Amino acid sequence: MKISKLETGIGAVQWFIFLLANCLTIPIIVGQLFQLSPEDISGLMQRTFFIVGLSSLLSGYFGHRLPISDGPAGIWLAVFTLMGQVAMIEGITNLSNSLQLLEGSMLLAGIILLIVSITGWMEKLLSYFTPLVNGVYLTILGFQLCGIFLEGMFDVKPTSISIEMGVVLLSFSTFLLVLYLGVWGKGWLKSYAVLIGIVIGSIFFVIFYGSHPFPKKDAIFSLPEVFAWGTPKIDGSMIVSAILVAIVLILSIIASIAAMKHVLSMQSANGTRKEGTLKSSGLISGVNTILSAVFSVVGVVPYTVTASFVQLTGQKRMKPYFIASFLLAFIAFFPAIYSFFAMLPGPIANGAMLASYTTMAGIGISTVLKEPLDQRRLTILSISLSLGIGVMFLPEVVISAFPGVLQYVISNGVMVGLLTALIFEHVWKTSEV
Repeated sequence: MKISKLETGIGAVQWFIFLLANCLTIPIIVGQLFQLSPEDISGLMQRTFFIVGLSSLLSGYFGHRLPISDGPAGIWLAVFTLMGQVAMIEGITNLSNSLQLLEGSMLLAGIILLIVSITGWMEKLLSYFTPLVNGVYLTILGFQLCGIFLEGMFDVKPTSISIEMGVVLLSFSTFLLVLYLGVWGKGWLKSYAVLIGIVIGSIFFVIFYGSHPFPKKDAIFSLPEVFAWGTPKIDGSMIVSAILVAIVLILSIIASIAAMKHVLSMQSANGTRKEGTLKSSGLISGVNTILSAVFSVVGVVPYTVTASFVQLTGQKRMKPYFIASFLLAFIAFFPAIYSFFAMLPGPIANGAMLASYTTMAGIGISTVLKEPLDQRRLTILSISLSLGIGVMFLPEVVISAFPGVLQYVISNGVMVGLLTALIFEHVWKTSEV
């Protein structure tokens, strides 16, 4: 069936909104953590748009060659969060130093990914990431991200002492609308569910609550700044952190590709699609991680949750994906444009994204069920999910009691669940059941 230019254009808009919504909140979160000025946050948003767009293009053309967008990695955000909390206690000087350490850590993680890919270790590591391990990762990731979006729907801020129930009602209405269209909608209503939800939700938000004043920008054109946080630094604890994060990034690459292939197979995608190799995916991800350090943003990774978006909307073609990725990188050069898109109501975007991500845990469970769920695998699954989800509820005082290196691991449920599944899967042999 011939695809019209209008369908391609609308599909590109929906991909653009998806990419935009996935990277809008991260600069604000990091800015609050590290007490960045409004100008610095604006610059971080500009660089985030540029890197997410560029890395998605590179991955789509030279890496996995699948409609899997890149975005700020949850594991890197967890490291940023922990570093920011520690630095705030130690003082302003350490805030700047921490950002430079994070740059160095991302550079090292990117180099590790390049080495692993070039040497062919990526393919060898593939055998360690069984459907059970991948499924645990996807399931916990889905729960963790949905928690973040749910909090965003309530528009909770560090200074909040109450919530605006009208905003909550609008965000949940957006969530239900996108979910309904994605599950029960037909034709274009299903394909553009996220876009429809965000547009309608934003209109009602502006009607009832108005919009932020449009920021005044003197410059028409602006280049993203290189090493905006200063010269990269590295220390012992960050070396360990970079190695651990690199392991999670490798799994994220593998899981993202596996999840997307699973969704595309369910949707009877065109069998002539030319996919990239695992080696090329790792190489490009290494390059993208290094670029994240160079342009001082939260490290990017192929977004596993893109599979949920494609499953919900049916947007599996590469052309709209490429157009949207290019547009996101392009607007980063024009302050007035990216400042305008930054005015998108956060609760509405979070509501639409939550609807897109709700199937991620289901994809994880489906991945686990690719192999028979015997007593051994069921026990490993239960332990991994229990520990991975359980640590999300640990108070800060518990995490801070551990050495700095361990804090990076214990504070992240995805990493805890992943490491637990990896260890049990390969230490507990089948014959021992």
